[in-house]
Amino acid sequence: MKSLPSPKARPDALRRLRNLKMARSAHAYMRGNTSQFYEWLEQADIRTLPQGPAIWICGDCHTGNLGPVANGRGKVEIQIRDLDQTVIGNPCHDLIRLGLSLATASRGSDLPGLTTVHIVEALAAGYESSFRAGKQAHLGKRPEPVHVIMREAERRSWHHLALERIEDLKPTIPLGKRFWPLARAESAELASVFESPEMVELATLLKGRPDSGDVTVLDAAYWVKGCSSLGRLRYAVLLDIDGDVVDGDDLCLMDVKEGIKAAAPRYRDASMPRGNAERIVEGARHLSPFLGDRMRAARVLDRAVVIRELLPQDLKLDVEQLSRRDARKLSAYLGAVVGKAHARQMDRAARGRWFAELRRNRSKTIDAPRWLWDSIVELVGAHEAGYLEHCRRFANGG
Repeated sequence: MKSLPSPKARPDALRRLRNLKMARSAHAYMRGNTSQFYEWLEQADIRTLPQGPAIWICGDCHTGNLGPVANGRGKVEIQIRDLDQTVIGNPCHDLIRLGLSLATASRGSDLPGLTTVHIVEALAAGYESSFRAGKQAHLGKRPEPVHVIMREAERRSWHHLALERIEDLKPTIPLGKRFWPLARAESAELASVFESPEMVELATLLKGRPDSGDVTVLDAAYWVKGCSSLGRLRYAVLLDIDGDVVDGDDLCLMDVKEGIKAAAPRYRDASMPRGNAERIVEGARHLSPFLGDRMRAARVLDRAVVIRELLPQDLKLDVEQLSRRDARKLSAYLGAVVGKAHARQMDRAARGRWFAELRRNRSKTIDAPRWLWDSIVELVGAHEAGYLEHCRRFANGG
């Protein structure tokens, strides 16, 4: 086996890996550039964005951060699945970032420019459907890419999770491309964290597990996962509940992820938890209840972390390649998912005001807010240029 980076060599190795991942495609570059997204948005030559209601937003609302999420009772819904950037802020930021993600995927799929117009129109229509007066948010019929991944999520078991994440059914985490060795201090700290009553309660949360079950750390490793999260603390921890490792229901795989300061701008007068991990958990509870109820804030090596159990049904929606037929339906559906997450935080009057703002000042050439279209056009251009420059610098391992 190729020698794996030591804990001391880990930061440089992760930096190189992140740069290479972002060079794979313009869509991957967009996903890994949350902070630059907000810098570009601030500098873009567009009309002033509307000041939407002060609610919890995702802050990094691209297609890869949406997908099937299960609750503790096994019910599965499409929800926002990554809340690292969540803040109380302007909901139009989520809509613009999701539109940029879909437009970038369309460009990467070599679809005509007119398809991007249709994507933005469908996204706006799907999002607005959650705010219509007197109507309860309804996502409608699932488009084919969503139907496929939901069908896969609903049939998955612990064995699927084990084979996918840890490549084995044995109660260990194999070191290799995905998992790297820990320093002694990291191993000791993680073992200590999962002795706390709060983490024991989190591990026994799922239906059918004994509330008083003993929780034991079987194995742990540094997890090389994602793109935007590379370089932060990220651990996979395998737990046994009640001493019966033969039964997959008594095993759980915990994701321990460092919470860092959000790049997404917050409303200045918004009251949020001061700690980054607490902020992420609180935002998740408002935006994605299935996920938020399964998350806890903690500290590892004196750094804020968010801990959640990975369930077999938790999957990422992969839309690297879009067909012209799926593009509009998928955009409308995902717009409705985000709209539902936003709308549940507003009363009827606030939903009505925001809907009226969304419908205001439409042009004759596109049935979507002009600020949404202008933002996406400006940002697609900036990302294309940024992506090419990134490839020049890093695609060869620089």
